[in-house]
Amino acid sequence: MSSPLQPLLQRHSVPVAQLGGPGPDEATLRALLEAAIRVPDHGKLVPFRLLLLRGDDKLRFGERLAVLAEARDPALPDSKREKERRRYTFAPVVVVVVARIDIGSKVPEIEQRLSAGCVAYNLVLGATQLGLGAQWLTGWAAYDGEVARMLGLGAHEHVTGFVHIGTPQMDVPDRDRPALDDLLGTWTA
Repeated sequence: MSSPLQPLLQRHSVPVAQLGGPGPDEATLRALLEAAIRVPDHGKLVPFRLLLLRGDDKLRFGERLAVLAEARDPALPDSKREKERRRYTFAPVVVVVVARIDIGSKVPEIEQRLSAGCVAYNLVLGATQLGLGAQWLTGWAAYDGEVARMLGLGAHEHVTGFVHIGTPQMDVPDRDRPALDDLLGTWTA
């Protein structure tokens, strides 16, 4: 009998370039998103929101990123410009997880950001459980003010990650994982 923890023990990301169609249908995507937002949320602030990148808009987003990257580095090689242009085109859907920080709250910002991070992780776990593949990425675009404005983010909103979701196009070998005994200790008084 398999352990209820088996899905967590076998969890791994599928590299974006290995994701393709089909993606989740509308009902499946909605169910995945509903499950993903069930996260710890100290203060019931709901310190997150989601944006979907789909269809041709993924390429248009990448094209705008390529223009930004080239403006910042006029010597940007064509290969890197093309990589930026195509970065969001592999998976059928990319979910932009946005942290919405309530700066007037007694809940520390880090806890609000962690809540948004849990949403991103739930997307990866949920996609995997549905037989899909996913990868949570950040990269320079997640931390860039121009990109934030392009996405319509407010002054206290930040990209937590871009979660790419699709069908794995090949089996992805697992990577080496840390040994629990190297990480585990016991505090004693």
